[in-house]
Amino acid sequence: MSKVASTIIAPLLVLGACTTEPAGPLVAPSAPSAVVTPASATIVMTGLDAPRGLAWGPEGGLYVAEAGNTAVNGPCVNVARGQNCYSGTGAVTRLWHGQQERVVSGLPSIFNPALSDISGPQHVSLVGRGNLAVTIGWGAHPAARAGLGALGGAFGSLLSVAASGQWRVVADVSAFELAENPAGGPIDSNPYGVLAEPGETFVTDAGGNSLLRVASNGKLSLVATFPSIAVPAGPFNPPFAQSEAVPTDVRRGPDGALYVSTLTGAPFRPGVASIYRVVPGQTPEVYAAGFTQVTDLDFGADGSLYVLQYASAPFFGGPGSIIRIAPGGARTTVATGLTHPAGLVVGPDGALYVSNNSDRAGIGEVLRIVP
Repeated sequence: MSKVASTIIAPLLVLGACTTEPAGPLVAPSAPSAVVTPASATIVMTGLDAPRGLAWGPEGGLYVAEAGNTAVNGPCVNVARGQNCYSGTGAVTRLWHGQQERVVSGLPSIFNPALSDISGPQHVSLVGRGNLAVTIGWGAHPAARAGLGALGGAFGSLLSVAASGQWRVVADVSAFELAENPAGGPIDSNPYGVLAEPGETFVTDAGGNSLLRVASNGKLSLVATFPSIAVPAGPFNPPFAQSEAVPTDVRRGPDGALYVSTLTGAPFRPGVASIYRVVPGQTPEVYAAGFTQVTDLDFGADGSLYVLQYASAPFFGGPGSIIRIAPGGARTTVATGLTHPAGLVVGPDGALYVSNNSDRAGIGEVLRIVP
């Protein structure tokens, strides 16, 4: 993964007993802070610290990973670009029965002052009550974690958070990249997307350009790697002759296959990102191409695939958007004007829930958009 991409993309859990999923908006709607179209976009969560991936809990709550804020609460370590400084301000917030509550706090996170970049909890996924899977980013060479001492061991990993709020490292994704480097090229690791299923969990390593399987005993194995993309001649080539894949999230499709979104690396050229269809044991296939800086994806009840684009111009310029791919292949833009959105999930009410302002602390939000 491009070093630029790897660094930018980057307490108590009480699960309720209610199993009824919401049929409408989870809180009273308010006007979105971004100029988002359609007009049916409303804010349902506010005041978040760099919100990233979203997931529904079994009780009908909406969970969002918060990467953290800019506080430095521990040592710093030199990385390829600047320093990763321990913050420990990562969190998970839940919206349930109209109430927004931070249910997990104090999770590992880092702040890079040179880049003004926050990395920590990247994505969440749940299987049953009290089984919260959280990816913790790193965005650098795995060996650099040692510079944080005992605090470094939780970065570049998959965590499991129990209902008690206790968390533990289930799998060291960055150590796998260091030992195996399955996609080749410079060693770099940044766990991002996560899909927890009974007996196994899938994790994308955005830095390692790979999709990994985590068995129930924590053992890691390779599912797929994703190739670099040639950058056409123009203003960015040279020096950027290749753009790395940078896999972001992973979802299970209606056909049973895994689907993986890609951001692509520097220069983050418009129209070169793809969605891959992955069947373990087979070479990944491009399912849909021509996207720009994709950070998440999800399927609707009718089989439509919704694709979240972080920005629209090179180097994260321009607004983000959501594209719908109908079962027949037709594409429609269902929302524009988003500000660096990172996470997308389809709700049981058919609406789209999107984390917006994902690179900023304190002003992150989740939007509800009716497609």
